[in-house]
Amino acid sequence: MATIELTKESFSQVVAGVQLALVDFWGPRCRLCRTFEPIFEQASDRHPDVVFGKVDAEAHGQLAAMFRVMSLPTLVVMKEGFVIYARSGTLQLEDMEDLLDQARALDMDQVRRKRAARHRTA
Repeated sequence: MATIELTKESFSQVVAGVQLALVDFWGPRCRLCRTFEPIFEQASDRHPDVVFGKVDAEAHGQLAAMFRVMSLPTLVVMKEGFVIYARSGTLQLEDMEDLLDQARALDMDQVRRKRAARHRTA
């Protein structure tokens, strides 16, 4: 699956309701972003069941701010609407594969229980 350009307007429509989404926050002047782009594209080709989205953080700063993006590139992994990973920097393809395996294996019922427990004690 090819990557999808995401904007503030399209983000919720594209990401809502999907099992797994990887979002690359990038910038056109970011050298590391250009290095990471082919790896992200290759991973998207290998995993057609996953949504791979790209957000130009300079053009869509409000969306980047919502995800607390402080440096580029930043990769955000969402599973069933929850942010389960958010880190700046690049990954090698093998590391992306490992990250996807871990995301798929994550028990979301357990995540929901932990979140509910935190909200009850807050």
